[in-house]
Amino acid sequence: MNQMTQHSDSDELRQRILAAARERFSHEGYGKTTMADLAADCQCSPANLYRYYPSKQDIAAAVCQQCVSDSIATLRELVRQPGTSAETRLRAYVLGGLKLSREDAQTGPKLNEFIGYILEKRQDLVHARIQAQNSLIVEILAFGNESGEFEVEDVIATARSVYASLTLFEVPLFQPLYSEDEFEVLANSTVDLLLKGLGRR
Repeated sequence: MNQMTQHSDSDELRQRILAAARERFSHEGYGKTTMADLAADCQCSPANLYRYYPSKQDIAAAVCQQCVSDSIATLRELVRQPGTSAETRLRAYVLGGLKLSREDAQTGPKLNEFIGYILEKRQDLVHARIQAQNSLIVEILAFGNESGEFEVEDVIATARSVYASLTLFEVPLFQPLYSEDEFEVLANSTVDLLLKGLGRR
């Protein structure tokens, strides 16, 4: 077996481990999932599993990082559609985040337990996601300034405030409180209010 094939097999097993962990954490809960469970799901020995990830916490962190990378990539693609206005990009960001949150909420009944664990034990991952999302909002605001749609003096500080106002739509915990239509109406109303504040005086 050559080095390239070994590397490919290694990457494939890592992905299998993360997929199995995400499924287990979402449906069984982080606390009830064991390394032996994950090894069985991946059809590998526990010893082999420990070669890739020294602990369940390391696997949880990797799952979280993968989820964050996937969601940021999706949002980035939405806000960088060529030929679109800043208003369209902001609305796409908010509704895109709402859709991702809805999908997360439907992933499994124990997802919020996993999120709670990450919030308590790995706040660095949470801050990394917040920073990535703030960067996208900064990008939208700067584009709006350049296009003449917005008049924002401090795009970084304003981006933080915009992010804070959108938290309701990005946390899966809140999804059961509203119907899909109600949440979408509320999200669009929030964007309308933001646009009034960001627009030229």
